Amino acid sequence: MRLVLQRAGSASVTVAGEVVASIGPGLLVLVGFGREDGPDFVDGPFCRALFEKVLDMRIFPDDAGKLNVSLREAGGELLLVSQFTLYAACRKGRRPSFSDAAAPDVAAALYARFVELARLALPGKVASGVFGADMDVALVNRGPVTIVLDSRDFAAS
Repeated sequence: MRLVLQRAGSASVTVAGEVVASIGPGLLVLVGFGREDGPDFVDGPFCRALFEKVLDMRIFPDDAGKLNVSLREAGGELLLVSQFTLYAACRKGRRPSFSDAAAPDVAAALYARFVELARLALPGKVASGVFGADMDVALVNRGPVTIVLDSRDFAAS
């Protein structure tokens, strides 16, 4: 699993000209699942560790302007957007390979479960894009702050 966290002043997802999700201050998180992420991955320890990191990473400013406050502490919102292209392999040629990404049916189930867990952790503060849709994602990136998390980094520790 790979996550790209972007601290947002606001963010939204539009599908076919209709805004389907939006948040105010918080995090836009692009979510990608890899071939190695099995059907139980979201309920396992590495995914849980990643999700807790998303909630508790201190990337919001305190009163002194230091990055010292978490999403949970700030009361921010969360917008989750599925993105298989986080697994693009660009080593050869000019066309990226996506063979390391999870199969669409597996990724759809994992993403749905991830969104469900997020909504349980942050009731009323989680929005999501539409899996597999052609989405327009708008973001006001505050800072800017962008952080990449990969489950493989947690498996090694």
